[in-house]
Amino acid sequence: MDRYGPQGWWPGEGPFEVMVGAILTQSSAWANVEQAIANLKAAGALTPRALRDLPLPELARLIRPSGYYNAKAVKLKALADWLGESCRDSLEQLFSRDTAQLRRELLSVHGIGEETADSMLLYAGEKPSFVVDAYTRRILHRLGLAGERQSYASLQALFAENLPQEVPLFKEYHALLVRHGKSTCWRRAPACAQCCLKDLCRY
Repeated sequence: MDRYGPQGWWPGEGPFEVMVGAILTQSSAWANVEQAIANLKAAGALTPRALRDLPLPELARLIRPSGYYNAKAVKLKALADWLGESCRDSLEQLFSRDTAQLRRELLSVHGIGEETADSMLLYAGEKPSFVVDAYTRRILHRLGLAGERQSYASLQALFAENLPQEVPLFKEYHALLVRHGKSTCWRRAPACAQCCLKDLCRY
């Protein structure tokens, strides 16, 4: 926090936009995701019903800037269909469910893996479900806190067991890890000289 300041994640106007962003950001830079979301907004297609009604080729065209747009269009359709069936598009009803149960349900939806599900729970649902991404995994490994091939569940438990179960804290930790990863630690040859964690780092 001293190095980077508060991050204020996740950028998005409302829970559904955050959920859409969590799918679009898979293997994509956030600037490209923002363009895809802007296209959806301009087309009036940023609601579950609108996504269901939109022809698949048109949806793929709108989200093209995010990359892998044909696959992501299918994933967004699956999310929209599931929301209609599961809660009649009521995100208030959706996020009133038990966190563990809802996580299992999200993981049953095509295109939603653990990282995406936890992003939706934490940032859209305001539930304390820590997000483990590639930046987090690499930083933990280099610090000597986790093995290179350690499971997602065990890495998530590392945070859950050592931090208060507070949504704002989980958000800030995740955002700061991403910021540190992008600026310092992501490269194969990290910028160790400028690293704010170098005194703690095994690497």
